[in-house]
Amino acid sequence: MLRSAVLTCAVLASAGVAFLQTPSFAQERAVSQCQAIARALPGSGFVQLASADPSYARQAAARDQTVAITFLGHSTFLLETPEGVTIATDYSGFHRPPQPPMVATMNKAHSTHYTLTPGPGIAHVLHGWGDNGNAADHDLLVGDAYIRNVPTDIRAGYGGAMEPDGNSIFIFEVAGLCIGHLGHLHHELDETDYAEIGRLDVVMVPVDGGLTMGAEGMVRVVTRLRSSLILPMHRRGPPVESFLGLFGPGFDRTAADSATVNVSLRTLPKKPLIMVLQGL
Repeated sequence: MLRSAVLTCAVLASAGVAFLQTPSFAQERAVSQCQAIARALPGSGFVQLASADPSYARQAAARDQTVAITFLGHSTFLLETPEGVTIATDYSGFHRPPQPPMVATMNKAHSTHYTLTPGPGIAHVLHGWGDNGNAADHDLLVGDAYIRNVPTDIRAGYGGAMEPDGNSIFIFEVAGLCIGHLGHLHHELDETDYAEIGRLDVVMVPVDGGLTMGAEGMVRVVTRLRSSLILPMHRRGPPVESFLGLFGPGFDRTAADSATVNVSLRTLPKKPLIMVLQGL
């Protein structure tokens, strides 16, 4: 699921790492600050060290900027950035924010994760599936938010065959934070997926225990991502406590007294925290 690109590289021999030099690429697309390994060619790894994009310099300096994340229902969250950009995840129209979001991301597992009639008030509608037979490939700058996706495979129905690149993990980079929404994840991730995802400070995780993927597999994914803040979503069937009980002493757990959590780089918990927002 690597995206194709023509890359040139320079090796920083004294540090023992490689980094990307992509003048033409940087002019066409924003550069992720959350990807530890941005691209891979056979036998080579590339580490993203810096971006020429001024929006990311602002984000790096604004460590006290806060992103509000509100659980609206099912797998829909509303993200509100410091500059007022609003993003709704897995937007279907069933769980609406007070005003139409500026950006709506979608996945197609069920009608509760997408809509083909989102309404004219939404400026950017991002499908997690490819509309042209290829994998979805989003790299979008909206105000102070950079939005990208990592395609994942999807199971056709219950127990059906897997469709390559049928859905996406969406990643929102804002205020220096890396925020990921796993969507309707149907399989465990491999090292290529983790390299494409990079760092996730906050991750939104389906906890249904089987409609997406088994709880044990989802715990392995969450553990591997090493996120500071884990927000459960997409609960069906088992109580959320069943999912929380699968995590060991390396994770803290809390039940929030609100559907909204305000997050900044400075307020991220030092120990991974699973926070159950009101409404789940």
